[in-house]
Amino acid sequence: MSLQLHNTLHGKKEVFEPLNPSRVTMYVCGPTVYNYIHIGNARPAVVFDVLNRVLKQHYPNVIYARNITDIDDKIIAAAQENSEDIAVLAKRFSDAYHDDLKALYNEEPTLEPLATDNIDEMISMIESLIERGHAYEAEGHVLFHIPSNDNYGALSKRSLDDMIAGARVEVAPYKKHPADFIMWKPSDDNVPGWDSPWGRGRPGWHIECSAMIRKHLGGTIDIHGGGQDLTFPHHENELAQGSCCADNEQYARYWVHNGYITIDEEKMSKSIGNVRQVHALLKDHDGEVLRLALLSTHYRSPLNWSEDLIVQARNRLDSIYQALRSCDHEAADITAIDAKVQDALEDDLNTPLAISALHECARQLNKSTDLKEKTELKAKIINSGYLLGLLQRDADVYFKGSSPDNGLDETTINNLLAERDAAKLAKNYARADEIRNELTAANIELEDTKDGTRWRYAS
Repeated sequence: MSLQLHNTLHGKKEVFEPLNPSRVTMYVCGPTVYNYIHIGNARPAVVFDVLNRVLKQHYPNVIYARNITDIDDKIIAAAQENSEDIAVLAKRFSDAYHDDLKALYNEEPTLEPLATDNIDEMISMIESLIERGHAYEAEGHVLFHIPSNDNYGALSKRSLDDMIAGARVEVAPYKKHPADFIMWKPSDDNVPGWDSPWGRGRPGWHIECSAMIRKHLGGTIDIHGGGQDLTFPHHENELAQGSCCADNEQYARYWVHNGYITIDEEKMSKSIGNVRQVHALLKDHDGEVLRLALLSTHYRSPLNWSEDLIVQARNRLDSIYQALRSCDHEAADITAIDAKVQDALEDDLNTPLAISALHECARQLNKSTDLKEKTELKAKIINSGYLLGLLQRDADVYFKGSSPDNGLDETTINNLLAERDAAKLAKNYARADEIRNELTAANIELEDTKDGTRWRYAS
């Protein structure tokens, strides 16, 4: 394996060499569960699911951790607005998150730690940072002192002055430096809190991931992933905390970040009203189609989300599934991956090139007349598709999908097709055309083949 990944820390592609090939570790920042996730939240989940699949091909033990932040000021505000218990709200949106990712054909991570289950580890890490002179207590808060870390800014490539100028720095009289960030904050009686050496309080956002990584994965991890928007300040702060907790400790060997999503060439924003929540998109679109759309652009590049993108993804997926359906024989019992797909994914997860290679395999399958070649190509498409989280359904299941609200279930459709076949056999072409038109009006597409009529719910 010659996997290369773009390392944000060094600004270039590097050959991936795990610290311990017998235990490869990857941590990806998960959601703050105060609402349904939007399509921008789904992008890293899908991208790093693909990376996890690629890693598992070659390493016997890949530990993939993706956290859930279930204590946060946004969660508290949402719960108060709903007059709802915070834990109930967080659980509801955690479940919704899992449902959305399942619908996008994501595999489950190895670990999914909750912030609230790791408070003791956060307190312990904060205490260590205070002892080492990197943090201080002030008015019930504990803050990381930025000037104590000479390497601060290495990940985001920003100077301290640039960070202060370009960020929303909270001005507070208890700060020693304006860029110092909070690791622990006091809680009053109206919000959740835990006992600590600094009084009853709750953790800041950044300390959560650092503490959970240290507890569940160890001092140094192989890959830390997340969206580009997390590079600063979240990942920069994580890196500072994690590396300052131990002498000469490398917090993460490879930092991997996916690019932003825009909506019809505009920034996604509540104020604009163009936020696309995944659970809403799934009401109108197949999850596998949405997944292909998310993978259609290289993960580090911006992705413009639009209805045209979804239509293109549906058409591309249709064409490959159609090739699989056209081969009436079972796939060969082989585990081969198409070499071009493999090479593309190992070159910094070049999913657009991998998808193009799958299309080429599908074209070969359509052209082939050799049974052995066809069954091997079919297997290769399915095996290669697995690495992308695609093409694992029976083609007929994919094309029929879920029934739209047209009053026609599968049994009714099949009965109409049988009547149409009988009408054609009796040369009653007017009735046959009438049935086709009835089905078309119900948004059902027909395909007449030498083996009979196939149908699907139209997109």
